[in-house]
Amino acid sequence: MLLTPRTTASGPKALRTPRVAAALIAATVSAALVAASAPSPATPLGIGDRLFPHLGNPGYDVASYDIAFTYRGDNRKPLDAVTKIEAEATASLDRVNLDFAHGTVRSVEMNGRRARFEKSGEDLVVTPPAPVEQGDRMQITVHHTSDPEYAKGTQGGWVRTDDGLAMANQADAAHLVFPCNDHPADKAEFRFRITAPKGYTAVANGLPVGTTRHGGATTWAYRHHHPMATELAQVSIGRSTVLRRQGPHGLPVRDVVPTKDRKAVEPWLKKTPDQIGWLEKKVGRYPFEVYGVLIAGAKTGYELETQTLSLFERELFTRPEYPAWYVESIMVHELAHQWFGDSVSPRSWSDLWLNEGHATWYEALYAEEKAKKPLTDRMRAAYGQSDSWRAAGGPPAWPKAPAPGKKISIFRPVVYDGSALVLYALRQEIGHRAFERLERDWVRTHRDGNAETADFVRLASEIAGRDLSGFFDGWLYGKKTPPMPGHPDWNSGK
Repeated sequence: MLLTPRTTASGPKALRTPRVAAALIAATVSAALVAASAPSPATPLGIGDRLFPHLGNPGYDVASYDIAFTYRGDNRKPLDAVTKIEAEATASLDRVNLDFAHGTVRSVEMNGRRARFEKSGEDLVVTPPAPVEQGDRMQITVHHTSDPEYAKGTQGGWVRTDDGLAMANQADAAHLVFPCNDHPADKAEFRFRITAPKGYTAVANGLPVGTTRHGGATTWAYRHHHPMATELAQVSIGRSTVLRRQGPHGLPVRDVVPTKDRKAVEPWLKKTPDQIGWLEKKVGRYPFEVYGVLIAGAKTGYELETQTLSLFERELFTRPEYPAWYVESIMVHELAHQWFGDSVSPRSWSDLWLNEGHATWYEALYAEEKAKKPLTDRMRAAYGQSDSWRAAGGPPAWPKAPAPGKKISIFRPVVYDGSALVLYALRQEIGHRAFERLERDWVRTHRDGNAETADFVRLASEIAGRDLSGFFDGWLYGKKTPPMPGHPDWNSGK
């Protein structure tokens, strides 16, 4: 995610450690025991994430989602939906909690039999028709509505565009759209089927697997074969054109744009294949089977790295005050997330710095190499603000909790330039060659999985040939910014 407006001293720009792992494991074990004992009445659960303690659910691991939406042409009215979840029980369960907070549940089936359900907080609590033992496979089918109208102040979920809908589920809003285990620690494969009236086009994560026309409507089917966090799901429904081109190694690149804006945005979109090639030279092969840009006629306040189909506000490409180098670098920011945050997903939300710090790093490096915007100048400016950023938002790997009612407020400057600054300090500390090896090894080792801060510290230490835990402790957890290696004259208090 990249917030707007974007302004820093260097130009227009937005702005897990063993401790966290132990806390998360303890909370998960505790919650699993609560789930197994099946308290009455139904109780909302969570896996104990420090920033979002009620997100996710213990006792099972999701393998796949199969989600069907029926859109009837009015983006103010609920969609009919069916969500099928394939999962494996990791504990004996008398009840199964799903995250689902917005929409009407009509019925629930479990393994082909009707199941009792009730709402509790932001959870949908399902009582299986038969006890579930550890290792059992579960198929849960929920018939529900998916409502694009929210209470005032609600952030994320469906985004109403000029001509339809798109999704923006970060950080914890997927469960406003469909029932799920809404935490990035439980990634799964996704299949989508979207039915919409004539004149509309529907696109989702992954590759198309067919279309079916019936009466005045069409159903589009998509499948993404790589594991994906719920917060990265994307479905676009609109009066859109799909533009197709080819990236490196024959990679399919498809962009989804409002048909009326096609000519205006095409000059930007044709740059994507070269941007993919540039990043592949830095960190290795693109990790998925397709990529593209989704341009939405909506004001979200941010761009978003939804997996294989990054979401952008239309105005990023149409406002004349944004220079070309800046627009391209923002495109690279969301593209870099496909490696950092999507393929390698955080184990907890405290690991957010690994996502945003890396995306900001490659955004800035691209601006340096392609537009002669020195990285060192940007990092020095960030260093001068770093202490104030830490005071306001916490250190990079121990961010403060989101403000009440403002869940995306965890996306503060300290997780953007403040975290890219950590990577700059690391490169200064271990040298360019070791740093570049670390980046490639990181995304290769953890591809399609989850990783935490402690994993990054461990790998960096292995590559450097020495223990870097002391270095990282100050840079990731210190209230004050440590001295910058190689730049003793830099001042962090300005």
